[in-house]
Amino acid sequence: MTALKSSSSLGRWLGLAGIAGDENEKAKRWAQRLEWPMLFLALWMLITWYLSLREEINPRLHHISDIIIWLFFLAETTLLTLLADRKLRYLRTNWMNLVILVLGLPILWGDSSMISILRMLRIVLILSLLMPMGSTVHTILARNNLGTTLLVSAVFVGLSGTLISIIDPAIDTPWNGIWWALVTITTVGYGDIVPISPAGKLVGAFLILLGIGLFSLLTASFSVYFLSREEEEVADKESELLGRIDRVEVRLERLEGNISRMMEFQRQILHEYEREKSAKKPLE
Repeated sequence: MTALKSSSSLGRWLGLAGIAGDENEKAKRWAQRLEWPMLFLALWMLITWYLSLREEINPRLHHISDIIIWLFFLAETTLLTLLADRKLRYLRTNWMNLVILVLGLPILWGDSSMISILRMLRIVLILSLLMPMGSTVHTILARNNLGTTLLVSAVFVGLSGTLISIIDPAIDTPWNGIWWALVTITTVGYGDIVPISPAGKLVGAFLILLGIGLFSLLTASFSVYFLSREEEEVADKESELLGRIDRVEVRLERLEGNISRMMEFQRQILHEYEREKSAKKPLE
């Protein structure tokens, strides 16, 4: 996919390795440019999918939306394949792209006989659209900035809750889905809401594993935040003490200057006195 990743083992295993880190700069630039549009498409897919299940969107409009997403996905895969120096390696490490394109062909003529396959395909497609943001999110979280870490966590919980409300019949609204995602990702597990479909259980298992790492990052971000506050206080005190030392040094320099002038004035007086004294001796 569009992720500017170094073809990690997980990405290769999923067939979503993205543009390799040793590819040419033009391919990597286009991969980065396509990250945000693909993220928007993933969000749009979630919204239209949810509305279609609730019969709150025109079926024809939903079908047209699926076609546009499929065509955009085809264009993205074709473009990055053409730009990559090692085209076969790109296709081999991004084999899921080809699977999605082939299985998505029934979308073009609205074949309803493969509705279950298309439903699973949407899940895979959403995952493939979100995977490109993995390297960007990792870079953001690695900074241990509390605000951005909380924002990323909130967005992820919201997306997961919306997705589970779409694919699992036991979770009927996005709000219940978000509550379930929050409880699951924190590994609390109240058990008041439980997915019953295989896809829902798969998403739940993924969230549990991800929650361990995500909340480790949150703990680290909180620690860095409080430590940075203490460091700022220490730095402020150090700056204040250094300011006082500078002022004392300035006063000492002034005092030394005054003492030097007084000693110079004293030497001049003594010199004048000696000269007057020596001038009086011949007269005596």
